[in-house]
Amino acid sequence: MQVQIVRKFEAATDIFAFELARPDGIDLSAFSAGAHIDVHLQDGIVRQYSLCNDSSERHRYLIAVLRDPNSRGGSIAMHALKEGELLEIGEPKNHFSLASDAEHSLLLAGGIGVTPILCMAETLAAKGVSFEMHYCARDASRMAFRERLTHGDLARFSNLYFDDAGAASRIDLAALLASPIPGKHLYVCGPGGFIMAVLEAAKAAGWDDHCIHREFFAAASPPQASDSHTFQVKLSSDGRVIDVPRDKTVVEVLLAAGVEVPTSCREGVCGMCLTRVLAGEPDHNDFYLSDDEKALNDQFLPCCSRSKSPLLVLDL
Repeated sequence: MQVQIVRKFEAATDIFAFELARPDGIDLSAFSAGAHIDVHLQDGIVRQYSLCNDSSERHRYLIAVLRDPNSRGGSIAMHALKEGELLEIGEPKNHFSLASDAEHSLLLAGGIGVTPILCMAETLAAKGVSFEMHYCARDASRMAFRERLTHGDLARFSNLYFDDAGAASRIDLAALLASPIPGKHLYVCGPGGFIMAVLEAAKAAGWDDHCIHREFFAAASPPQASDSHTFQVKLSSDGRVIDVPRDKTVVEVLLAAGVEVPTSCREGVCGMCLTRVLAGEPDHNDFYLSDDEKALNDQFLPCCSRSKSPLLVLDL
């Protein structure tokens, strides 16, 4: 759909927020907390940005974009946009939704990862459901939407941490995650290193994987295949068998063979290329699937994952 940038403003140092609305004033599609939209930019660039406004709103979408010094073009293109310009976006999708059976929700955000977490907090507060929010940033100037967390309904649920305030003011993950109990769910979003630290602390404390929810915006480290041997993929639709050499990804060989696979991050983060596996054992190298989902071996991300078996049969 086409939307217009009706407002662009600085949400924090190096972070711009964009308020999007339909040019004709018609309501936008409904979305739930944790959802994101695909934004189509110049030169075929597609990026995913979490919606961070109240999920009950239909007149606008609000996203926020950090200018990444190592940008591959997405954040630089977004920051160059001006109010009044038109954008093509996709319908909201949600791979990071709130669990319906949660009795208490622990929301952790690092940096720009506050965007989906903020929407979750507002949804839970509106429903009167038990939760707490913990938000970490390098310093106060880099904490996006800080005023929404220090004033109003979210203030009593919010705990803020700043790296420049000294060790005593930093988050203690071991203490925070020390009590995993049935019905308690953990949600984390932010830089890859932050998410990995949270996941490792949760695992050490004995959290059930079913109760841990995370969303990466970028890979914590470049995807590394545990075994770079050659293998083959078979397309279930026409029976074609395609060789995957050591130096090519599954996505690359599929595209070369004329098989269209939607991609965006190419880092195993966004989940756009998620593909069903009908036979064979994938070698998972992504940051998208949970450990339980990987153990099922019935889907994988061909942008970075490979195969432990000589042949993978794909639902393509």
